[in-house]
Amino acid sequence: MVKADVMLDAKGLACPMPIVRTKKKMDELKSGQVLEVQATDKGSTADLQAWAKNTGHKYLETRIEGNILHHFLRKDGDYLLEERFAIPTIPLEAFRKKVESNKQPCILDVREIGEYKQAHIPGVIHIPLGEVEKRSNELNKEEEIYVICHSGKRSEIAAQTMRKQGFKKLINVVPGMRDWRGEIEQ
Repeated sequence: MVKADVMLDAKGLACPMPIVRTKKKMDELKSGQVLEVQATDKGSTADLQAWAKNTGHKYLETRIEGNILHHFLRKDGDYLLEERFAIPTIPLEAFRKKVESNKQPCILDVREIGEYKQAHIPGVIHIPLGEVEKRSNELNKEEEIYVICHSGKRSEIAAQTMRKQGFKKLINVVPGMRDWRGEIEQ
């Protein structure tokens, strides 16, 4: 059974806050220490797994007690284990103009299914963050792909994962669906 050195209370917080707080707390830890993140957001499992993988930390396990998820992560180093490249971003207003133009860009929505069903941009491809690594072969590695989530955090993680798989033209939409004012489908 994993024992944590430090505990972070992220209960009641929705994306992107569990990841934001985890990153901040992880920065305070020494290499090898274990952080327990307590969360109630069901999407936090896939989000934290992907975040850990992309930042060089180790996602150890999740224990569920009632509606509380106990995530355990080990800090494996002060910096990324692999070289990481910044993913270009596009402001939401400039992105909206692209979407409303005559040529629909390729858009990948990486939010959880419940968020996607609530409202999404017409014509997007939906692959939840936790499935991006396995399902990215459904996309063209040479095509320009706009990656969107709720705020821009999960889409950054998804784009980093895809970049490692050879995708060359990825653009992160910031801040994401949280502030989207264009056309939607439900």
